[in-house]
Amino acid sequence: MVFSGIPFLFFFLPLCLILYYAVPFSCKNGALLIFSLIFYAWGEPIYILLMLFSTALDYTNGRLMERFGTTRSRRRFFLCCSICINLSVLAFFKYAGFAVSCINGICGTQFPCPQIHLPVGISFYTFQTMSYIIDLYRGEVKAERSYLTYLTYVSMFPQLVAGPIVRFSDIQEQLHRRQITFAGFEQGLLRFMTGLFKKVLIANQAGALWEEIHTLGAADISVATAWLGALCFTLQLYFDFSAYSDMAIGMGKMLGFCYNENFRYPLAAVSVTDFWRRWHISLSTWFRDYVYIPLGGNRKGVPRHLFNIAVVWFLTGLWHGASWNFILWGIYYGVLLILEKYVWGKAFGKLPLWLRHTCTFLIVVFGFVIFAITDMKELGVYIGLLFSFGADTLIDTHFLWYLYNNGMLLVIACILACPVYPWICRKTASFGRKQQFILSVFAGAVLLLLFVLSTAYMVSDTYNPFLYFRF
Repeated sequence: MVFSGIPFLFFFLPLCLILYYAVPFSCKNGALLIFSLIFYAWGEPIYILLMLFSTALDYTNGRLMERFGTTRSRRRFFLCCSICINLSVLAFFKYAGFAVSCINGICGTQFPCPQIHLPVGISFYTFQTMSYIIDLYRGEVKAERSYLTYLTYVSMFPQLVAGPIVRFSDIQEQLHRRQITFAGFEQGLLRFMTGLFKKVLIANQAGALWEEIHTLGAADISVATAWLGALCFTLQLYFDFSAYSDMAIGMGKMLGFCYNENFRYPLAAVSVTDFWRRWHISLSTWFRDYVYIPLGGNRKGVPRHLFNIAVVWFLTGLWHGASWNFILWGIYYGVLLILEKYVWGKAFGKLPLWLRHTCTFLIVVFGFVIFAITDMKELGVYIGLLFSFGADTLIDTHFLWYLYNNGMLLVIACILACPVYPWICRKTASFGRKQQFILSVFAGAVLLLLFVLSTAYMVSDTYNPFLYFRF
């Protein structure tokens, strides 16, 4: 079940909200838990047992740490027990097949490669449960006494399968006491609808164009078409994932929860460092707080700093998938961040703003080509085509045709990827009451039109993936 599907939008979510608002506050967590478990079990009910095991493990270790962790060594024992088991489960389901194939490739062996189905959202909820036990070890949170409350935290359907990664410390208080208001519901509904429009009207359309270009193959496209495909995938991934985060944050508000922002217009970044302060913020901060800083950050000299960056970005790439292209993607950004920090950062910062933005945008678009193509041979051919400026044709009829039919979509997508909406809000903040009323009526009409259009696309269009479900 995906957020941009008819069953979720017209049946699951309305029924959940009706019952959630109908029951007293003491029963709201229970109602939310039931709907969250139904949501997760909708597609693959067997793997709900895995999530229950993971939550029971960390809840039990948390309670044991609180009760018997009178010394640092005992607390560390419960911490290591929890982390090792969590990472072992994640490694088995996500990386076992990849590890066997690597061993076969290196050693020439022929071990059978296990075909293990990846449970939806396992990377996200594993990191959530690990953040809880680590924060508890550090003394930053108190152990949750109710297992059902803890299970509600992990399994909340708005953020369960594709983030943002919500830490227990961020919503521990809200799990027990939160304000559920009409204003919050209204803000949440608007945020949810914004995400829905971004997903259905932009991400899906850009993604369909990328799939068409990718299917043609490098032998049948020009350099310009290859770059157009790279741009389309970049826009698809950004609008797809940021739309999911918008919908998750919006539904959280409707339920009385406040999730942290996960994107801040990353495609408008002016450096690679700036990009990663804006893109998938919950993952970046997770690795910063639980890997980079514990390793020593930048406090132990340049060689150790370089090592720490390399470790973090290798793990970041590996987290995204069991494939060499994801590891290469992580290394790509690790190298860029090191060079930006120690080689060209100061000189780059003195360039005109438009040039810094353009360079960063091209770096990001190229990086997402590495992210998009899992077959390394195919990836090499596609990258070669991107820089084949001596090719027979730089521009072909495919490029002109795609641009003619999708140019408006791409222009709108690029504009919306920039902080235009905050700029409009600032400009209209000083409007008078009459102007504000007219603006509200106009905005309401636009939202209604976009909703009808989105519904029409959902009914007629079969291309409706959520890219980050596979992570």
